[in-house]
Amino acid sequence: METANYTKVTEFVLTGLSQTREVQLVLFVIFLSFYLFILPGNILIICTIRLDPHLTSPMYFLLANLAFLDIWYSSITAPKMLIDFFVERKIISFGGCIAQLFFLHFVGASEMFLLTVMAFDRYAAICRPLHYATIMNRRLCCILVALSWMGGFIHSIIQVALIVRLPFCGPNELDSYFCDITQVVRIACANTFPEELVMICSSGLISVVCFIALLMSYAVLLAMLKKHSGSGENTNRAMSTCYSHITIVVLMFGPSIYIYARPFDSFSLDKVVSVFHTVIFPLLNPIIYTLRNKEVKAAMRKLVTKYILCKEK
Repeated sequence: METANYTKVTEFVLTGLSQTREVQLVLFVIFLSFYLFILPGNILIICTIRLDPHLTSPMYFLLANLAFLDIWYSSITAPKMLIDFFVERKIISFGGCIAQLFFLHFVGASEMFLLTVMAFDRYAAICRPLHYATIMNRRLCCILVALSWMGGFIHSIIQVALIVRLPFCGPNELDSYFCDITQVVRIACANTFPEELVMICSSGLISVVCFIALLMSYAVLLAMLKKHSGSGENTNRAMSTCYSHITIVVLMFGPSIYIYARPFDSFSLDKVVSVFHTVIFPLLNPIIYTLRNKEVKAAMRKLVTKYILCKEK
């Protein structure tokens, strides 16, 4: 095949979530309502942690970064998905597709690494309480967050480098509402087995290994905490935090493993899992964490009350 034929595809057509107009309108209302209600909640979490002088623990610094990444992650696909509900022909340019793919893996991988950092933070707080402030100082926290972002960037660059070198000469229809490696690889005009294998190892294997490691680490921490279950409120608070982290880990890694840790074949559940993975779960993660944290909830109430009173005056 000549190289000239490889440059024919300049845009991709997205099939979306449904072809039925009524279903599209219902989905638009559901996702827009969810996005508009939950998104301000995550922004409130970030503002609360930034403005409240009592929330200076490394745990809250990491939570604010998690909320920021989750807002960004869900915003990569949600706005275009909402717009496309009213567009008959859903199109995304080749450059836009690559950009969406890049940021999706950049932010997603950064969040996975950040969850690993949060597990280390809980280990230091529970197993080394007397040295916690020394171990998890602000400088180390900033370095670990920066490394999480750097790891996500490297991972994403690998995915993009594998995709852009593939020839695309038609068809150009993606059976999804956004661009991702699992759909783009399927329509390449070449044998993509080597690239697919590398992508599965890069995305799928990392997800599986991190998921197992995180679950094992939290299991050990919970076992240690249960031995000291009679210690009082601090122990119960630490256990509640661990349960919140486990919930977030399952919500983040479960769909990721389903999508990337297998051959990139099409299955009926793919779109449903993708919606939860890219839009719903990311926005819910910080909310789930905050609901089990009395300090953050109290600080949020104070912040909201303060600004409401100021406006009334």
